[in-house]
Amino acid sequence: MAESHLPLVTEWARREGFCPGVGDTGVYRHTDAAGLWVGCLGEEPVGCIAGIRYDERYGFIGLFLVRPAFRGRGYGVALWRQALAHLDGVACIGLEAAPERLIDYSHWGFKAAYNTLRWRLPSASRARCSGGQLPAGFAVVAAAELGADAGSNELVLTYDARHEATPRPHFLGEWLRQDSGTVELVRDELGCCRGFGRIRPCLLPDDAGAVGWRLGPLLADAPPLAGALLDRLCSERSGPVLIDAPEVNPRAHRLLEQRGFQIAGRTVRMYRGTPPELPLGDIYGLACLELG
Repeated sequence: MAESHLPLVTEWARREGFCPGVGDTGVYRHTDAAGLWVGCLGEEPVGCIAGIRYDERYGFIGLFLVRPAFRGRGYGVALWRQALAHLDGVACIGLEAAPERLIDYSHWGFKAAYNTLRWRLPSASRARCSGGQLPAGFAVVAAAELGADAGSNELVLTYDARHEATPRPHFLGEWLRQDSGTVELVRDELGCCRGFGRIRPCLLPDDAGAVGWRLGPLLADAPPLAGALLDRLCSERSGPVLIDAPEVNPRAHRLLEQRGFQIAGRTVRMYRGTPPELPLGDIYGLACLELG
C-alpha cells in the first residue's frame, strides 16, 4: 500500500461502516510497512487488507475489504492469503469478524473468543457525560499538558503493555502523537498512570461529509477512573461518539449505558493460536478494530 492509496482506502472503509479515524490508515501503514496491501486489476485498485506483525508472538488482520462490484471472484481470498503469508510463524493471530463470517474464518483455524460491541453516543445524550467523580489522590491530565519532559508517552506505553497481547511501542507511539487526536490519562498521587484514553475525529458512513468521534483505547484500573476519562474526552465534542468494547467486560457495559451510549453493532474477536491472556475487566474501549 503506497501513501497515495491512503485516501482511497480510507473512503472504502468509511463506506463499509468501519468509521476510520482521521489519520488512522497512515498509522496502520507505519506500524508495519510490509503488512498492508492493495489488490489491483491492472492499475485499478479493487481491495485491501492489513496483516500487522507486532512481533513473533502476535499479529492482527484487519482493514479487509473488496469493492462491492468485484466481490465473488476470489480477489478477497488472494488478499487473505497474502496477509497470512506475511504472518507465517507468528504464534497467535487475531481478527475482528462480522458474525456472518465466523464459519469462513473457522475453516482457516480461527476460533471465536468473545463479542465486541460497538457503542454510539447520540449528540442528544452528551449532557450525561459529566460529573464523573475521581477518588481522592487521582487526577485526569491531558498528555499534551505534561509535555515530553514529563514522559507522558512512557507512562502510557508502560501501562498499555500490561493490557495487550504484546507491547506495541511503535504503533502506540505514533497513535499518541497524531495531531488529530486528544489523549488524557489518569495519574495517582505518585505520578503513575492508572488509565488513559484517546479520542479523534472519524468519518461516518451516513454521507460523505458526516463527521463524528472515535474513542479508543480506553483503559483504566477501575470504573470511576474510566468514567472520569470518558467524561473528559466526550463532554465538549459535537457529533456522535463511537467506542468498541469487549462484551465480556460488564463494567464497560454499565458505564456506557449510564452515559447514554447505545449498541450500534457487533463483531466477534477470533484467534488462531493460543489466545492472549488479557485483563479484559480494565479494557473499556479498543484502539481500533482494524489493528486490534
